Amino acid sequence: MLASLPESLHGVGKYYGSLKPPYWRGLRDKSSTKVGVIPQTYTSASNLSIFEAENRGNRVRQRDIEGARRIVFILLNQLAAKSPGEIFEHSQLFGGTWPGAYPALCFSCGYFAYDQWDMLQYHLYSGWIPSILVHHLLLLVCFTLALYRNVTINYLILTLICELHSIFLHVRKVRRMAGVRDAKSNIVKMEWVLSWVTFFLARLGSHILITIKLIRDANKFGKGVELPLALLGMTGMNLLNVFLGLDLLKAYNREKKKE
Repeated sequence: MLASLPESLHGVGKYYGSLKPPYWRGLRDKSSTKVGVIPQTYTSASNLSIFEAENRGNRVRQRDIEGARRIVFILLNQLAAKSPGEIFEHSQLFGGTWPGAYPALCFSCGYFAYDQWDMLQYHLYSGWIPSILVHHLLLLVCFTLALYRNVTINYLILTLICELHSIFLHVRKVRRMAGVRDAKSNIVKMEWVLSWVTFFLARLGSHILITIKLIRDANKFGKGVELPLALLGMTGMNLLNVFLGLDLLKAYNREKKKE
């Protein structure tokens, strides 16, 4: 089980900081099924041990669940007190702050800052322009400016609805770590259904709708940097969502082929 953990941790997708394949020390002979000892490191540039990597994964999962819980709670409170038209009115999204929204955004901003430093410190990324680092940089710039100027807080809370999908990305990681990889099993089928549903609704769909809302209300923003920065950020997020969707499709097809 432990010997298979490093391989199972790989392949979650570039978008969430995928780890490079371990540099095995004569571990696996491709002509046989013999498995050797556990690798000491995950990447050529990192000293992150297997237990440190697992702990890091646990922190990410806990953050996703906590973040999603906060966002859902904030939105349900608003829906219970106001109509959708009032909730998504420009003055509310731009200048208003829903109860609990500011602390939730601070929580997410602090996490992304820590996670960005953690990935840079341990080199938990790959490629010349790692999508995970671009993702975090976009969020940190937008979140920090919004918190400092106390504007577009509610807009940014809406962008965090995508954390509902992040939960199922990490459920997949845990499921594979536990050795549950049979694509025919009901657990795997249900996980993929929930992952695709939340990807299209909570991530891709919500970000496209936010972008459309920004464009429609462009004349209400004034001459500040908020609109250009918001449009730039959402354009980047939509592109990253497309790349993530392609990664998910590849992972799904790989599992189907192994049936």
